Amino acid sequence: MESMEGKQYLESLTKAAEHTFWGYLGCELTAIQKGEVVVTLDTKPHHLNLMGIVHGGVLSSLMDNAMGIAVMVRRPGEASVTSNLNVHFVKPAKKGPLTVTAKIVHETGRSLTTESRVLDRDHELVALSTGSFRITK
Repeated sequence: MESMEGKQYLESLTKAAEHTFWGYLGCELTAIQKGEVVVTLDTKPHHLNLMGIVHGGVLSSLMDNAMGIAVMVRRPGEASVTSNLNVHFVKPAKKGPLTVTAKIVHETGRSLTTESRVLDRDHELVALSTGSFRITK
């Protein structure tokens, strides 16, 4: 999606998402490169649980959002929903920047399988996931 039309599509998605859960979390689409989507989140105190680490729901949402964008990039203009999400928490994440990369690993007519990985500021693996997405229209 290197075309001007593609960039405008992504800008419109980002703008529309500002007032949704995406914006509430504080996600930022930082790159689309070589079939991967890169999303970042600078975690704040409200992203933490009582143990002082990033809440698992935040990590899950971050990965689900990134994989969903990968699907939207692959299938622009088509509505999709997450039909399955598997998450593996590998290491606690502390307050600070997180980076998630997401990509499509398999695609059939109306079903796409994705994977994502979250890295912390030291580029260490925090969590990984796979997701299935269903094209609804």
